[in-house]
Amino acid sequence: MTDPKTGQLKVTCVHPVISSGSDETSIQSDVSLNDATCEALLERRWPQNALNCVDLFAGAGGFSLAARRAELTVRLAVELKKHAASTYRDNLCKVEPKPYLAEGDIRVLDPVTLSRAAFADGQPCDLILGGPPCQGFSSHRLNDSGVGDARNDLIHIYFDFVRAFSPAAFLMENVPGMLWPRHKPALDRFYREGREAGYDVKAAVVLDARDYGVPQRRKRVFILGCRRDLNPVLTWPPAPTHGSEGKRRENPALSSWVNCKDVFGAAPKNDPNDTHMSHTEELVRTFERTPPNGGSRHQSGRTLKCHEKHDGHKDVYGRINPDEPAPTMTTACINPSKGRFVHPTLHHGITVRQAARIQTFPDDFIFSGGLMAAGEQVGNAVPVALAQLLIEHIKPILSAGRAQAADISPPARRANG
Repeated sequence: MTDPKTGQLKVTCVHPVISSGSDETSIQSDVSLNDATCEALLERRWPQNALNCVDLFAGAGGFSLAARRAELTVRLAVELKKHAASTYRDNLCKVEPKPYLAEGDIRVLDPVTLSRAAFADGQPCDLILGGPPCQGFSSHRLNDSGVGDARNDLIHIYFDFVRAFSPAAFLMENVPGMLWPRHKPALDRFYREGREAGYDVKAAVVLDARDYGVPQRRKRVFILGCRRDLNPVLTWPPAPTHGSEGKRRENPALSSWVNCKDVFGAAPKNDPNDTHMSHTEELVRTFERTPPNGGSRHQSGRTLKCHEKHDGHKDVYGRINPDEPAPTMTTACINPSKGRFVHPTLHHGITVRQAARIQTFPDDFIFSGGLMAAGEQVGNAVPVALAQLLIEHIKPILSAGRAQAADISPPARRANG
């Protein structure tokens, strides 16, 4: 509705739309968060003719930084965790065009009113990004744990936003565990929602970041959806750019996997993320006995009580081999007790900066909240270089959507929204 005095679009916030079938029946509308977000979005002035996107479950901002590098304007981001939100705000909300960061629970936001506010200028939403919290799908959960986890339902909250914003495409990232048979009902429902909303939802693909030039072994699921009315013709996923020596013999066009040697260079002066965990003297002596450049715990002569009867968790307290891609940066990537996260030659765990470099964040991207919070943010992020490659790969679909939108008048688009 237009304000007769100002001529500006007025947005009336309504009760949030919660995905059908959600177990979260006690969620109440946080009107103040929703209203504040709508009002702030209406005050923004956005570049004309730029491709636009929205980043849900934005975390520290890996997807948003990648989108900006791919020359998209991020209009709206949503993040719940305060330290991640602080990192996002400090790094991404101080440069024009500034995204608006809604800091709070996405389940109490109304995607319909937010879509009208974010795109009140009549431009379309071109892309929705996001990585709904994945712990419910994690491979670290045993047997049927994770089934029915409320965090799994967040993929459907994600789709509520897709339905409301009607982007040309959406790209969702998650852990491979979401493809396990026990999570099939949740995933089937997501695909059904996509079909009913008019999207061609591509089969979920597991991509290894090292196959695309990231110095890290990291397998994650990506799901791409494109509006069917755009008649999308796109090779998905994009062909790998890097590979093992065996793959390179089959395809000489591939480059070698990128090793992680460069991430261990000196950090910028006074870098607040050039920090690592403090260790006991006993643990430091263990690291001293561990061979450099890839040595493992068992070579140090130290046996943990929890491993006396089995040889599992072989990477715990192991050193990273700088001549290979690094291991997966998890939310505990700065803690050597959680994986192969010891510096190649020094006698301590890796720093936040080194972990961030492995995730292809630039050195001027500062993570807030202290050591443990920063490590968690790094581990939760999408590698920036991989995300940028994927976004640039689907830009032809976004451009097709923009060309179609140019044939529809802005008032008609709002009326149909």
